[in-house]
Amino acid sequence: MSGSEPLSTRHKALHINLENRDYGVFAEIGAGQEVARWFFKVGGAAGTIAKTMSAYDMKVSDAIYGPAERYVSRQRLGDMLDHEFRLLTERLAATRGATTRFFVFANTMAARGYRKMDECHGWMGILFQDEPGASPSQILVHVRMLDKDNVQQQEAIGIIGVNLVYGALYVCRDPITLLSSLLDNLARDRVEVDMIKFSGPAFAGVDNRIMSLELVRQGLADAAMFTSNGEVVQAAEILYKKPILVERGSFRPVTKLTLDMLDCAQAQFVQEPEVHGKAPVVLFEMTLNNLADSGVIDHGDFLDRVDLAGSLGKTVLISNYAEFYRLAGYLFRYSKEPIGLVMGVPTLKELFDEKYYSELDGGILESFGRLFRNGLKLYVYPMRDPASGSLITAGNLLVAPNLRNLYAHLMESLSIQSLRDFDERCLPIFSRDVLAKIRSGDPTWQDAVPPQVASLIQERGLFGWPGAETRSPAAPQA
Repeated sequence: MSGSEPLSTRHKALHINLENRDYGVFAEIGAGQEVARWFFKVGGAAGTIAKTMSAYDMKVSDAIYGPAERYVSRQRLGDMLDHEFRLLTERLAATRGATTRFFVFANTMAARGYRKMDECHGWMGILFQDEPGASPSQILVHVRMLDKDNVQQQEAIGIIGVNLVYGALYVCRDPITLLSSLLDNLARDRVEVDMIKFSGPAFAGVDNRIMSLELVRQGLADAAMFTSNGEVVQAAEILYKKPILVERGSFRPVTKLTLDMLDCAQAQFVQEPEVHGKAPVVLFEMTLNNLADSGVIDHGDFLDRVDLAGSLGKTVLISNYAEFYRLAGYLFRYSKEPIGLVMGVPTLKELFDEKYYSELDGGILESFGRLFRNGLKLYVYPMRDPASGSLITAGNLLVAPNLRNLYAHLMESLSIQSLRDFDERCLPIFSRDVLAKIRSGDPTWQDAVPPQVASLIQERGLFGWPGAETRSPAAPQA
């Protein structure tokens, strides 16, 4: 597949059918049996399919798989996979288990219908043996369907499902290639894969945080997320109907200034009338731009940063949203609750530079219209002017003359707020200076970072710290 045209969907389905060593079940709910249909259509399905089924009625589905709070959910997908794989192996392992790799493909999808016009998405996955008799491995995927037409959505589900089955059975030794093959024969504007999780013996060395990064880097998704313990999640599982506070940064490394910014912003955010009494979701966000060094993303360096974020209990969002209004649009997709973005004065100043909005017909006004809808607020950390030593805040920042009335309006409406009660001692801290000190062996870097961050850097020898002779690799998160 690499370096050449991808195999057609028909070729993949027929290859599996004719191989005569893979045998399994297709259980599909919500958009018809779109994946199984490919295997029937190309011929030879008797060599592959033990059973297909669709349990559309909720009571019928509950009777088979057990009750679920939501039918289009990771929980329901997992129940389907486990139930069908158990039945398949109980019934057939004795007669053909020595020569057959058993698998179960399942999906639960919410496609466009006559009355349903909201977001169309779903879960699909495969539980499979990579060798006859082996313990099963698993791939779970969350898919957003972007076509406006029901028939086109069904077609896309069928194609990506065949890609997933083929990838699991024939490309599992190369998970990054497997991931990129999910969109074979599909345009990116038709589907988005915003979560993938590999588990089981076939993926013993796979770190799902890197797979999340690869989703965004390869363009299968614009953003991906995982929790502080390395668990990959679909954004709605974390963000749905929650107040959200986001700090964007390189986090190379996390410093005391990083946390002071967030602590000050959170103290103001939770006092907003619409947030009061609710627990906000707090995210560290890294864009591809601030992950890349000379255009190249180093997986080891990436894991260094997310390990530090994890040591502080932070959920990490990886995105390809260079513009803040695009990040805001992503967050609005999941929550109408208050959203706050945390930034320093230099970033705020860049936000008011009109050169960044030349691709928008409405320029900076259009971008701000997208950014500040739904009551989004910016919480701005001050800085010391390096020349004069003066304190520059959101309240005294000077923007271009033609934008001063707009800026004044956003300040007056509290859409932009200066952070209060910040720690003066943090103002001289810059991540790039701390990184340089770590690499040079200057011990004063420890004064600029939280204690748990300093401990992890020393234990692992992160960021080139010469105090450790060897570096312990990050534990895989399969």
